[in-house]
Amino acid sequence: MAAFAACAAASTFAQSVGSTLAPVEIRGNYDNAVGSSDAASQGSVSARLIATRPTERTGEILEFVPGLIVSQHSGDGKANQYYLRGFNLDHGTDFATFVDGMPVNMRSHAHGQGYTDLNFLIPELVSRIDYRKGPYYAEEGDFASAGAAHLRLMDTLPAGIASLTLGQNRYTRALLAKSTAAGAGQLLYALDLARNDGPWVNPERLRKFNGLLRYSQGTRDEGFNVTAMGYSARWNATDQIPQRAVDAGLVDRYGAIDATDGGESSRYSVSAAMRQRNALGLLEVNAYAIRSRLDLFSNFTYYMDDPVGGDQFEQKERRSVAGLNLSQTWNMKLAGFDAVNRVGLQTRYDRVSPVGLYRTTARVQTSLDREDRVRETSAGVFAENTTQWHEKFRTVAGVRWDRYRFDVASNIAANSGKAGDHLASPKLSFIVGPWAKTEYFLNWGEGFHSNDARGTTQVLTPKDLLPTTPVTPLVKTRGSEIGLRTELVPGLQSSVALWRLRIASELVFVGDAGDTAPSRPSARHGVEWNNHYVADNGLLLDADFAISRSRYTQDDAAGNFIPGSIEKVVSLGVTIVDRGPWSGSVQLRYFGPRPLVEDNSVRSSSTVLTNARVAYKLDAKTRVALDVFNLFNRKASDIDYYYDSQLRGEASPVTDRVFHPVEPRAFRVTLTHNF
Repeated sequence: MAAFAACAAASTFAQSVGSTLAPVEIRGNYDNAVGSSDAASQGSVSARLIATRPTERTGEILEFVPGLIVSQHSGDGKANQYYLRGFNLDHGTDFATFVDGMPVNMRSHAHGQGYTDLNFLIPELVSRIDYRKGPYYAEEGDFASAGAAHLRLMDTLPAGIASLTLGQNRYTRALLAKSTAAGAGQLLYALDLARNDGPWVNPERLRKFNGLLRYSQGTRDEGFNVTAMGYSARWNATDQIPQRAVDAGLVDRYGAIDATDGGESSRYSVSAAMRQRNALGLLEVNAYAIRSRLDLFSNFTYYMDDPVGGDQFEQKERRSVAGLNLSQTWNMKLAGFDAVNRVGLQTRYDRVSPVGLYRTTARVQTSLDREDRVRETSAGVFAENTTQWHEKFRTVAGVRWDRYRFDVASNIAANSGKAGDHLASPKLSFIVGPWAKTEYFLNWGEGFHSNDARGTTQVLTPKDLLPTTPVTPLVKTRGSEIGLRTELVPGLQSSVALWRLRIASELVFVGDAGDTAPSRPSARHGVEWNNHYVADNGLLLDADFAISRSRYTQDDAAGNFIPGSIEKVVSLGVTIVDRGPWSGSVQLRYFGPRPLVEDNSVRSSSTVLTNARVAYKLDAKTRVALDVFNLFNRKASDIDYYYDSQLRGEASPVTDRVFHPVEPRAFRVTLTHNF
């Protein structure tokens, strides 16, 4: 059972103030023990669990967050689609993701606000995933209303990794990683190369490079690290296709309407982090600089706007990002009670020059829709107090204040300008217990997401030059949650959360059109039930269930359903280790039907996928693993939409269901040697 052994933290409070609260021993790959969090929906995933389950795409590592679905509607070099808590999060809006303190969400992005591309990540180097849901945490700011995930990278590896993966459709991946002593610290390096054609009629021809170099000294509690990361990819894309084209035999299920779709992207970053004990308590500093580029070619309406050359368009951006985060934590007595305070500052500057939308044919620009140069600056300060009022009662009270400045220079002179906004977000949590190994939570908080900078200064639509109104820069959200976590059954960690979230506006900037899509206020609520059970020596069972209801709160004749909003998610997993040289896992994921139009008259189908892994140790340092994706070869959709499009030869647009299929059953074999 050593492979599953983990000692949960006594609590966020106990970690900070050195409380005498005893940590609870629990066996499992989720560090979600009683006393380890401030909400029933908060938790952590260990590297051991990440290593046991196969992921078809890098971004699917976020599916370790209970209730979160990751899908794709285009080439694998593009950011994934994400779903959580009644949201179709598109490519990341309202779910904040960080890698070692660096924000992954890109604001004022060419393709979509909050664009979250995790393809630069090497999953084998992730030491843990800390996740939070809801706007209850003073540390979390932009995009974190539905939740946030912090992926922590390893400073050292227990042994070097040399692995080679081969699969169908010319899938190949090679990884080399190792850490070694360097002066007073450790040097970690990794190189990850991959290629894939996929099952598509038009081969994807994905070519991807990832590299990492990291130097660290000290410990997690007191030390520092400096990390350089590099990523580059190019690919062909098979975008979503209309159902009528498949039914008529015009295109294969895995075929493309426009075989020239695809793209190129890159990301290079340098970051540094430090944790140091001082006279007050704990000082934490994190700084980063990122340089990224994207050239994305898509065609979603085919020949509706241009019956001859087609409707392909390019979304292009060149981005530089710099940021600094710092916080100070200290202990104190509040009216005689143990307390811990934390204050922090978070700053970020984005320079996107240019960010543009162009009409193209076969990736050759034919006209310009819009081109802008954006400067976006933000600063957020937060303060949080945790007080242990009683052995079985503590509170967490916090507030944050954010200020944003936008500066847009547009090719449409009237749309150039400057804008700004600020927002205060209070937070409050009550944690009671444990009694009978059960803890209870009540959480409330306000949060926000920022809108695309171009929408804050736009007064003319880019295509028709019609008058329009600039959007609100910062959109307020308000959420609450009641929940419990229990270990009453030996070996079982179980949590239940009933939550609610309201958003002042669902308005988004649609990068595909270069314009702002107005929408209405909305409300969501639901329930989540997560279970992690060690049934026997080396056997771990996971069962997560989530049900959500999403509606616009302002009535409209079109209907009040929110298109694409997720309603039901089920994830079931079995993991087996220490069966002699054998180990394995099976994971089933159910992605329920969604409304595709406001009146709910058209709905998507459900998607059930099962992935499996069987691994065998050849010796103490070498193992081989067989991964099977879509084990039962289900013909389902990764994503569904319902909108107007026009195929070549059609006289007028047709409103139809369009979809991107899940990939058929695929096998991959990985040989790994530790050195």
